[in-house]
Amino acid sequence: MARVPYLQQSDLPPEHQDILARPIALNRAMANSPNAAKAMTGLAMYIRHHSKLDPRLRELAILQVGYLTKQAYEYSHHVKIGREFGVTEDDIHAIEKESAGQATDLPPLTRAALRAARELTAQPNLSDQTFAELRKGLDHERIVDLLLIISIYCGVVRLLAALQIDVEDDYVHYLQEFPLPG
Repeated sequence: MARVPYLQQSDLPPEHQDILARPIALNRAMANSPNAAKAMTGLAMYIRHHSKLDPRLRELAILQVGYLTKQAYEYSHHVKIGREFGVTEDDIHAIEKESAGQATDLPPLTRAALRAARELTAQPNLSDQTFAELRKGLDHERIVDLLLIISIYCGVVRLLAALQIDVEDDYVHYLQEFPLPG
């Protein structure tokens, strides 16, 4: 059970009801701080709809953060979202293998993006080697966007854990299909 109430649109004044246009558990908890919720939504909209970074690469990096942190909410939601942007079952299994240090058939840029997500999830530094690999396939704008996305989602998983946000019933099957590590 979440540590803050899950609000409904009717709990909010009219000027903040749009926060719950998508009434997922995270948004319902964030509605307790309407201005923070709106700021977070603005950043999420940039990440999802305006960044020039390949959306499949974005979703794989987010999934890597969720997988490493064992954050069920984020991971389950981005399995669903990732599929909408071309992430396959094989891609998700490759995240498991890459996390375990096993070789995969993923392209070098994808492997570098996953490595960047692993490095930034574990520490605030990115290795020179990983940055050099990213530069081989991404321009400066896309590198900044990728690193911003990874960094933001490192924060999101911490927020989800601190608030103890529950995975909605209609996302649980993603965790059964692609279980997080023990």
